[in-house]
Amino acid sequence: MNQLSFFSADTVPPNVDDLGGLLAAQGQVVVAGGGARVSVVVDAQWRAEAIAELIAEAGLAVEVTRSEEGSPLVRTASVAVLAALAADWTKGAVKAVPAGWIPGPRALRAWTLAAGCAEGDGDRFVFGLDPHAPDTHPVLAQSLMRAGIAPTLMGTRGPRPGLRVVGHRRLSRLVENIGQPPDQSEARSAWPRV
Repeated sequence: MNQLSFFSADTVPPNVDDLGGLLAAQGQVVVAGGGARVSVVVDAQWRAEAIAELIAEAGLAVEVTRSEEGSPLVRTASVAVLAALAADWTKGAVKAVPAGWIPGPRALRAWTLAAGCAEGDGDRFVFGLDPHAPDTHPVLAQSLMRAGIAPTLMGTRGPRPGLRVVGHRRLSRLVENIGQPPDQSEARSAWPRV
């Protein structure tokens, strides 16, 4: 049994800024009607359900539906409280990482839920990146370093770019920050292990 950190995602109060973790992955933000909407298409229903729970904990209305391709899609309503997040994560109409962004525990959890995957025997973990926003990849690698989790950038131009985390100490720090996986067995197999 793992001991929870005082700074784990399980103990930190929710905040709308934590949705930046979805934007670090393949999430999108759209400004509309004086507010903004955050959405993310994921590869599994357990991810969609866990992300919806995280969004609801942050006090936002959330909808789980399907993309045109049939994948699970999670999105917020378009609300004014997300306008600042949208401004921080865009330059013009392009996704951009906010200057100096350091993902906190709940943002790391959101990123893990959206696009995280254990590799090998669990001795490696990959944070998925947005293949349509390659300029964000090196900046996100620096963001993880500032959070104390040094990654290796991989596959920046391929269909599955990511940031790989290797090593007991780094994985321990990651697990300490993001908390326990959702209850589904698929979630437990995707979660980082130490």
